[in-house]
Amino acid sequence: MKYTYILLISLSFLNCRNNESKLDQNLESQTDTNEIIITKAQFESEQMLLDTLKHVDFSSSIQATGMIDVPPKNKASVSTFIGGYVTKTPLLVGDQVKKGQSLVSLKNPEYVEMQQKYLEIAEQLSYLKSEYNRQKTLYDEQISSEKKFLKAQSAYKSSLATYNGLRKKLQMINIDPKAVEQGHITSTINLYAPISGHVAKINVSNGTYVSPNDVVLEIVDMDHVHLELSVFEKDVMHIKKGQKIIFKIPEASPDLYEAEVHLVAATVDEKSRRVKVHGHVDDEDKNFVVGMFVEADIVTEQTSKLALPKDAVVDIDGNAYILVLEQKENDVFHFKKTKIDIGLQDENYIEILNPKSLENKQILIEGIGMLL
Repeated sequence: MKYTYILLISLSFLNCRNNESKLDQNLESQTDTNEIIITKAQFESEQMLLDTLKHVDFSSSIQATGMIDVPPKNKASVSTFIGGYVTKTPLLVGDQVKKGQSLVSLKNPEYVEMQQKYLEIAEQLSYLKSEYNRQKTLYDEQISSEKKFLKAQSAYKSSLATYNGLRKKLQMINIDPKAVEQGHITSTINLYAPISGHVAKINVSNGTYVSPNDVVLEIVDMDHVHLELSVFEKDVMHIKKGQKIIFKIPEASPDLYEAEVHLVAATVDEKSRRVKVHGHVDDEDKNFVVGMFVEADIVTEQTSKLALPKDAVVDIDGNAYILVLEQKENDVFHFKKTKIDIGLQDENYIEILNPKSLENKQILIEGIGMLL
């Protein structure tokens, strides 16, 4: 049984070699003519295919480059209104946070002083308000002088303005004024997340002093990613809202993705002479990251043309040729080498500019490289 199996493999191999040898012999005998003849066995052994001209959509596009980005409302820089020393930073880059979540704790004696001043003015305000109301009553009844009334009024309103100002400052640094009025004074404040998202950057560590103009950390919400593209000034007149965008991220994946033109900027950058184009991505569930470099084609026009697959066309001395089936009889294929004129091209197809002579003709679309 073993030797029979080896014999069958050997015969199969010899049969394939014989088919290739016969194909080579046929081609050698046909080098001086436009007609090529092969047998059905040779056709099948080389896995050749026949087809006719097909209507294919060719796209005219404008090339652009850019990046993956998010709208400004989906970005947030966290900072403080009053400086302090960092006492707690529990987060790492990439951590997910929710709106209102505590991010960083700061400590500074100034926070204590501000609360003391607020508490003092709050206590004084009660007395000044009472004195103001008393002087107003006396003045209305013409018992007290206008001077005393105006003095009491000025002292009360001045203290009230200071009270309201300090109250607002405490709220801005996330200290509850009501807690301060109850005697709860703290030397630490917390910075909270203004939006939900992921931590994109952390610029501090424990012990760092943060001033009001420093960015403590940055948060990015990836719920809505988009394309931020740049196109040359000469091309911008051809770009309109709603046009299709085909893009890829060459450094991360060979896959192609789709988007749509949403906005075209109304100004040209003076230095680069480029215009910004904003595109909405069709599938936002991909693992895109803000800042990824993008290569894109903005489709400006689509036209349907009669075409053939690229594998069906061979270039010989600068001319394009195909093989057209002229006749099939007795399991023998008669092909004619035919010169064609070609037009538009994409990754898979070539437009045929002289299709009339090829209508309803069977054309070899796979395996032509073995024959020409």
